Amino acid sequence: MEDIDNDAGQYSGPSKSQRKREMTALQDLGGELVALSKERLAKIDMPERLRDALLEAQRITSHEARRRQMQYIGKIMRDVDAAPLRAAMDEINGVSKAATIRQHQLERLRTRLMEDEAVFSEVARDYPGADMQHLRQLRRNALKEAQQGKPPRAYRELFRELRALEVAGEPDDTTDEA
Repeated sequence: MEDIDNDAGQYSGPSKSQRKREMTALQDLGGELVALSKERLAKIDMPERLRDALLEAQRITSHEARRRQMQYIGKIMRDVDAAPLRAAMDEINGVSKAATIRQHQLERLRTRLMEDEAVFSEVARDYPGADMQHLRQLRRNALKEAQQGKPPRAYRELFRELRALEVAGEPDDTTDEA
């Protein structure tokens, strides 16, 4: 038993079972990453070696070969800080608090737009690249759908447009501030 130093009687690290649970968790995270599209994978910051292994796993169709590739991905991930990868997956899955807050803000903005057309000036100020004519058309269509009791297709589309504006309007983290 290597975990306990017999001379000092002190704990020297996680048990074999704990290490195995951690490795399985890394492999599961790798499985979640493999399930993403190539475009989403490209947006996540990770070592090139891991990205190549993930793309290779997506290409493999044989069950046994895929299982071995997933084990290889787990092995690579032992040397990678998994916290940013987990945070990126949480963001993609909408689990993170920040993503939830942003979504609620966009829902409130959409509701305000539906109630008052004057909010368009705020949208134009916050998102200079916005196609205001398209947003106004979506609002009109959503109001019409609500009056006629139709499914809220334009209402949902308005939300998607606002979300796309927010994503496009996020500050670029790569700019150097001196």
